[in-house]
Amino acid sequence: MSYQIWFAYMLACWVISISPGAGAIASMSSGLSYGFRRGYWNAIGLQLALIVQIGIVAAGVGVLFATTPWAFLVVKWFGVLYLLYLAYLQWNAPIQSIDIKTETKPKTIPMLMLHGFLVNMSNPKAIVFLLAVLPQFLDLSKPQWIQYVIMAVTMITIDLIVMAGYTGLAAKVLRLLKSPKQQKYMNRTFAVLFSCAAGLLSLVHQ
Repeated sequence: MSYQIWFAYMLACWVISISPGAGAIASMSSGLSYGFRRGYWNAIGLQLALIVQIGIVAAGVGVLFATTPWAFLVVKWFGVLYLLYLAYLQWNAPIQSIDIKTETKPKTIPMLMLHGFLVNMSNPKAIVFLLAVLPQFLDLSKPQWIQYVIMAVTMITIDLIVMAGYTGLAAKVLRLLKSPKQQKYMNRTFAVLFSCAAGLLSLVHQ
């Protein structure tokens, strides 16, 4: 994986992580309920699930590319179209009331990690998203497993940073998400970012 491809992948990871989703909501909920130090264990659970999901994608894509020569183009354009679809959904996303309640019953650290793990693992869209994005950055002339390790470390590091922000700034972020006007601006911004990511992916060659 060249530096240029890694840099493009890193930018895509920031867009993916910052975009509000189930993991961000879970992190904010933990931050509001337990504070940063304890609530951040939820983010660790999120990353454990991400490792499992990346492993599933890596195993499946490795076999697919080895047995089907034209599979790269199929996966590539699937990824581009999927990101454009996400951009469309984000642009037209309805303004919703996001209500995060603090938990009255305290959770142990293992329970917080398990909660984060289940949040990511129970989301089938995560696998589809990873399948649409990760293979685009592979250099098939080099060992795939090394590249997947690099991509996993990059994505997890960025996601840990972003989830730290969501956990530590839970109250401020929640106020931002609750404002209809700010929600609209945020949705449109991420729609543009997803479209830009799709454009970058369309330029990637095998």
